[in-house]
Amino acid sequence: MATTTTRTKASTKRASATKAPARKASTRHKDALTLLKSDHQAVEKLFSEFEQAGTRAYKTKRRLVDQMIEALSIHAFIEEQVLYPAARSEVASADEDVLEAIEEHHIVKWELQELLDLDPEDERFTSKVTVLTENVRHHVKEEESELFPLLRSHLSKARLEELAAELDQARAVAPTHPHPRLTQSPPEHVVADAVGSVIDRAKEAVKSVRSAS
Repeated sequence: MATTTTRTKASTKRASATKAPARKASTRHKDALTLLKSDHQAVEKLFSEFEQAGTRAYKTKRRLVDQMIEALSIHAFIEEQVLYPAARSEVASADEDVLEAIEEHHIVKWELQELLDLDPEDERFTSKVTVLTENVRHHVKEEESELFPLLRSHLSKARLEELAAELDQARAVAPTHPHPRLTQSPPEHVVADAVGSVIDRAKEAVKSVRSAS
């Protein structure tokens, strides 16, 4: 009985460790743009690890993709709930960049959706991750070289710090899976995404129980 309890605790610890990076957020010494760049760097690390994984490292690849799905789902949600609405309402010239970014998010969400339950041994698995990686890298490059500098030049340091706090609050309730069929226009999808977040967490709880038993 003691052995079973020990294994269960170990499984729970591993599950918690896997999810920590995506949920981690701190506004200390950060503004919104610095915080989001940290997210970008964390995802890039996952991409690099995937690219370095062996051809037959199926378990490693599946784990990395699961982390990508969670990290990117959360990141897209907090940008769409906080940064993009603020950009459109407070920086008139940001409209085009924001609308393009939302469409890029939409494409990425469908790619994540297809990877959710795809067997890592499927011949399309690595190719799908490669395309996902290319799309996200393109999105990040445009965002960091165009939208972020525009916002930094128009928004005060205090406002960017305020947005960082709002991003952290949004992260706490963000869905951990993609929901590409939902509209990206707040506030209409706030409730829908909140429901999605609850469903995602319920699924993860069931998965943790199964893996622990």
